[in-house]
Amino acid sequence: MVSVLLATYNGAAFLSEQLASIESQTYPAIDIWVSDDGSTDATLELLDSWRQKWAKGRFTVLPGPQKGYAENFRSLIVNPDIISAYYAFSDQDDLWEPEKIATSVGWIEHNSPAGPALFCSRTLAVTDEGSVIGPSPLFTRTPSFKNALAQSLAGGNTMLYNRAAHEILAEASRRSDFVSHDWWIYLIVSGAGGTVHYSPEMLVHYRQHVNNQIGSNLGMLARIRRLRLLFKGRFVEWTDLNMKGLSRNRDLLTREAREACDLFNGVRKASLFRRLYYLFRSGVYRQTMFGQLGLYMAALLRKI
Repeated sequence: MVSVLLATYNGAAFLSEQLASIESQTYPAIDIWVSDDGSTDATLELLDSWRQKWAKGRFTVLPGPQKGYAENFRSLIVNPDIISAYYAFSDQDDLWEPEKIATSVGWIEHNSPAGPALFCSRTLAVTDEGSVIGPSPLFTRTPSFKNALAQSLAGGNTMLYNRAAHEILAEASRRSDFVSHDWWIYLIVSGAGGTVHYSPEMLVHYRQHVNNQIGSNLGMLARIRRLRLLFKGRFVEWTDLNMKGLSRNRDLLTREAREACDLFNGVRKASLFRRLYYLFRSGVYRQTMFGQLGLYMAALLRKI
């Protein structure tokens, strides 16, 4: 059984297409768990209609905390009633390829059936109307905690993880809030010594709206946009939240991860040359050369 954790808020325009793509999955057993964050459009009516006809498993709609999307997902992560072999995050407006769940589950069952494991992948960006914009970048460096400290690897809409990963994630999420669910699970699973696999397959059509363009990784303009955010101090705010969360969950981390955290904290507090020394020693990295250069520039300018 796979439990799909779906966070909704005024998503009526595309919600049925998303649910139809989940219904069309070749994987047979799927529970839907929805947390609605106070929608005022037709979202709740659509959800009720889907609930009545869902035939792959349970379909449960819960009231969300109404504190933003991260808290909406966190309410699902920490919900003790959601018990499953596998879990997958879902946005309200994407389209899943029919083999998305089967491919994700198959990889975990074949490569990491016992320990904590997280599967994620590239996406194909599309417009509101479904026209293709282009693929997300193909990252080639190995996923790890040292990468997770510096960046979020993949969209939550691509992620599926097993019960062992969920238990660690739920415990960590009970202790701390987070910047975003996708970055948080990457930090926690990799930091706890779990397996993270990033697939080059584009298993999700990621719908790009005007209000989520900043989240896109497509093209040089998007990279420059993210670099501007970094130098405006947004990365510092995000890193503050991540490091506070990791500190509250230090006992869940491996010794290597704890050492990387300590060195990365040194990057944020030390004098100029020691900042660069600690960054080098920590082994923290981003996936691209452009991103790695930005990371060292941020260290120089105290923007980490």
